[in-house]
Amino acid sequence: MKDIPGEVVQVAQKLEEHGFSAYVVGGCVRDLLLGKEPQDWDVATSATPEEVQKIFPRTFYENRFFTVTVLQDSQDAKLSQIEVTTFRSEFEYEDRRRPSKVEPAKTIEEDLSRRDFTVNALALSVVEGMAGEIVDPFDGQKDLKKKTIRCVGNPKERFEEDALRLMRAVRFATTLGFVIEKETLEALESQAILLKDISKERIRDEFCKILMADKAAEGIERLRETKLLENIVPELLEGYGVGQNKHHIYTVWEHNVRALAYAAKQKWSLDVRLASLLHDVAKPRVKRGEGPDSTFYSHDVVGGRMAEEILTRLKFSRNTTDYIAMLVRYHLFYYNVGEVSESSVRRLLRKVGPEHMEDLLQVRMADRIGSGVPKAEPYKLRHLRYAIEKVSKDPLSPKMLALKGDDIMRLLGIAPGPKVGQILAVVLAEVLEDPAKNTRETLETRIQELGKLDDAALVLLAKDSEKVVEAVETKQDTMVKQKYWV
Repeated sequence: MKDIPGEVVQVAQKLEEHGFSAYVVGGCVRDLLLGKEPQDWDVATSATPEEVQKIFPRTFYENRFFTVTVLQDSQDAKLSQIEVTTFRSEFEYEDRRRPSKVEPAKTIEEDLSRRDFTVNALALSVVEGMAGEIVDPFDGQKDLKKKTIRCVGNPKERFEEDALRLMRAVRFATTLGFVIEKETLEALESQAILLKDISKERIRDEFCKILMADKAAEGIERLRETKLLENIVPELLEGYGVGQNKHHIYTVWEHNVRALAYAAKQKWSLDVRLASLLHDVAKPRVKRGEGPDSTFYSHDVVGGRMAEEILTRLKFSRNTTDYIAMLVRYHLFYYNVGEVSESSVRRLLRKVGPEHMEDLLQVRMADRIGSGVPKAEPYKLRHLRYAIEKVSKDPLSPKMLALKGDDIMRLLGIAPGPKVGQILAVVLAEVLEDPAKNTRETLETRIQELGKLDDAALVLLAKDSEKVVEAVETKQDTMVKQKYWV
């Protein structure tokens, strides 16, 4: 078992010193027993909120659930605020989320009895700065060993009290790699409809945690099997059992889930995972025909609109919604080596934004693997990366110089004409070979020297300089090609 941080030990010991019992509780105990680093720390105590506030000088208490936040001086953000909650009992869950009545409990066992799952109904005493006795009235440790998610007490009652527990059951099973116990699973499936009573923000947060799990695809499958997905993203279910054409070996549903699985395996961002899951969401609605020659014209455009509707409904931020909708809209970009011009690549960059191309390419790679092909990044995608970098680079031109054509005309007292361009070509080649020469003072001196040459000598020198610039361009292009194995 991992050590309990000193900040948590100090809180528990101070409460004990003042005659109150104190325990580390809930998910942090579960994580300690699993050998994981807890993401937050909670302490349960027999002290009332008022008594907790008297013991700790820096606190805030702005809720009706007996939870006082104790502020700590800690460089670790998750230890700078430790929630200390009085033992409590809860009654009358009127909104299927929060108890309408909360009363103090007398013992830690009574407090643990109100919790959702046995693996979270654990308490740990702190003795002389060390982990002490584990309080486990519902055999949570056995369930941890069996890798099982099981409700405390009657599963139907637990889900009726707080319907968000429906999603939490799937989330814990997904993130921990556990199975859901039979009676708990049956209650979950029979009461999935209760999820409609939960705020979209809460559903969104649990959904995102499932998507960010290593086994995100298994989590999405569990949401479908338990009928929870009907109350989250029912549009995805439209693809279940819907066959595709000769370019795919999986149904639309299987393809979307496999794309997510690859994005999760690569540990890509939430944005990429969401876009990978939703990229073909519109296919069932635009499908025409059956069999190997069926079509899905405009599924990218329609999918972008559907993604916007889905994410807006789930209360994602406007920026996130617009961004993922854009990734879905443009995931089908066309690029074949030798067929697509540099101007087409520039248009794609303008639509998507150069800074977003990597995410779009990742969605495309997830799409490919989800289709059953063996390689995520074939030659043409590597060539596209090369083309993107090529068109994104500033061209080698006189604009790079510290002096311009107007400066040459002023220095030499000449009118616009071929001589100005010839001098620019010469100094550009010299600056490419030695960038230190690109200063106003150095270039002015060199321009004065070149101005004294006769026309024939300057023409020959300019032609040689153009060859130097061409050689530098070729070398740069070769290096970029090597970078992408092109």
